[in-house]
Amino acid sequence: MTLLPLDIPAGFYRNGTEYEQSGRWREGSLVRWRDNSLRPIGGWQERKTSFCTNPVRGMHTWEALNSTAWVSGGSHDQLTTMTGAGTLYDITPHDLATGREDAAVGSGYGNGFYGVGYYGTPIQQFSGSVPEEATTWALDNFGEDLLGVHYDDGRLLQWPLDTTVGAEEIATGDFAADQDWTKGVGWAISTGVAEWTGTTATNLEQTVAGLTSDDTYEVKITVVDPDADADPATIPVAKIKVVGTTTATVLLDEELDIGDNTFRLKTDDTSVEVQIYAKTNAEPAFNVDDVSMIRRPVAEPVANAPIDNLTMLVTEERFIFCLGAGGNSRKVQWCDREDLSTWTPAATNEAGDIELQTAGQIMQGIRTRGQTLIITDTDAHTARYLGPPYVYGFERVGTSCGAISRKAAADVDMGVFWMGQKGFFRFDGNSVQEIACDVHDYVFGDINTAQQTKIWAVANGQYGEIWWFYCSSNSTEIDRYVALDYKENHWLIGDLSRTSGVERGVFRYMFMAGHDEDTDIYEHEVGLNYQDKLVFAETGPVSIGTGEQIARVKKVIPDEKTQGQVNLKFKSRFNPNVSRKLSKSAVLAFNAAGAPIDYGTENDEIEHGPFDPKNETSVRFSGRQIRMRVETDTNEDGDKIYSQWRVGTMRLDVTAGGRR
Repeated sequence: MTLLPLDIPAGFYRNGTEYEQSGRWREGSLVRWRDNSLRPIGGWQERKTSFCTNPVRGMHTWEALNSTAWVSGGSHDQLTTMTGAGTLYDITPHDLATGREDAAVGSGYGNGFYGVGYYGTPIQQFSGSVPEEATTWALDNFGEDLLGVHYDDGRLLQWPLDTTVGAEEIATGDFAADQDWTKGVGWAISTGVAEWTGTTATNLEQTVAGLTSDDTYEVKITVVDPDADADPATIPVAKIKVVGTTTATVLLDEELDIGDNTFRLKTDDTSVEVQIYAKTNAEPAFNVDDVSMIRRPVAEPVANAPIDNLTMLVTEERFIFCLGAGGNSRKVQWCDREDLSTWTPAATNEAGDIELQTAGQIMQGIRTRGQTLIITDTDAHTARYLGPPYVYGFERVGTSCGAISRKAAADVDMGVFWMGQKGFFRFDGNSVQEIACDVHDYVFGDINTAQQTKIWAVANGQYGEIWWFYCSSNSTEIDRYVALDYKENHWLIGDLSRTSGVERGVFRYMFMAGHDEDTDIYEHEVGLNYQDKLVFAETGPVSIGTGEQIARVKKVIPDEKTQGQVNLKFKSRFNPNVSRKLSKSAVLAFNAAGAPIDYGTENDEIEHGPFDPKNETSVRFSGRQIRMRVETDTNEDGDKIYSQWRVGTMRLDVTAGGRR
């Protein structure tokens, strides 16, 4: 008996040709290695359903002074936050810029990176155009307050943990009684609804007093189509308008959908007039079922802070950095130390600003030990605190190492790691080095570059890993990941759709956001739930010597800590690329039942198994190249059985032979 050990190094390798990947793990998903032992990653469980409506593109966790744990996340049109107990608050400003869920190819003036192209020249629409970015959030905490910058909005926003919702301001908004409302011709209130059946678009209105000027209020209104059908000719269109009583400012003017409608406005008056009416005189009849107006605490702009910022962070020294400040994509501006309302430099404070000497634009700032790293789309700079009068000193520490997106970097004790346009980089505290990547060709050959601004990174310090999530070439939403095990120096790949996340720390488990019809928050690295996803790893080709002989495999000697909890499959072929018809007698190969296999063409890969590993496991197949696949076991019904399996070095009972 000649035993061939499949002693394959940890990590995946996907560079070059398939034959160049010999003796390495080539494909897989949701697995990792510890001390060269293959195993599944931890599973996940749902922490919060319907966290927000659209995909989250930025998350942050922190702890309040009263020890309440918080998690906040933002989509292109929303900012929400949640306590550790699961109480959810929508803190979206009423006038937040809408942004974009997906990146889009720009086609007008002013699009693209600062300093690139000629002013006044429209951008052509072709595949190489610089896309308008998918909207991301930069979130951080200043003490216990939440700070954030929405890429398209650009204002520095602050939320001081105010969760106090005001009382109902509209009297008899449920129409339980015919009072408090002024009814125009065609309006009637009865049986808990307000009915409009007129031929002239008159108002149903109420004056609402006792408001606080410059506060945000949430208005809700439900419209019912009495016909309850889908005929567009009979679907009414109603409108709502809110006007300041003394200022006459139109605070809200919106069309209403059939069903529930929610709007936010900021008052400039202590009294407003709420008006509801048909859009035209010819509108079909409709009912208003409920109207509500309450004070809603939201994130508010920081006074005196620069606007049109690209991103932000709070430094170790408790300065707030606005990056790309004031619409200048190279400018760094900071407030006075621990004073977020003072931004104008003076001899009595430490506020300041500087324009980085770079050809690119600032992409991301990140705290790292003893300094702040600022990564542009072309290079990297550090900011080190010097104290007055200069406050900060800036130094370029890397060239040709720009970040691929605004969320592409993560910091761990070994430094800052990030993904660039065509490679991965590390800042070790002094300088930037490119990291050799064993899956470079696979990752960068299959990225949807039009959606690259969605790429984001998260540290998984529990296992010494940095994960990057990206859109594959056939997807407009994130569906894959690549990860670096920076402690054992190998790479992982797999399929998983997560749009944002944060590492463990404030919470016991790392959080990630997944999006289907809405966004749910999952705890990761817990349990064995993988939502029926395949957990597997597959090797590249393995051969005897240089492959000049046929390997005839008779047995598998498994090496498992949890024997019988995985399935083994083997794939055999005779040449990497050549296609030539084979006769059945050309090779010795049988399926699991012992029947000969019709191979078709010579480069057709034949799958053998699955086999349930036992000491010893009888198999029978042959080929110049053999690949092994380890995957989650299944029951008799074909359902996946997840477990904490461990796989070491499998051995094959192999004899060398010729073609006949």
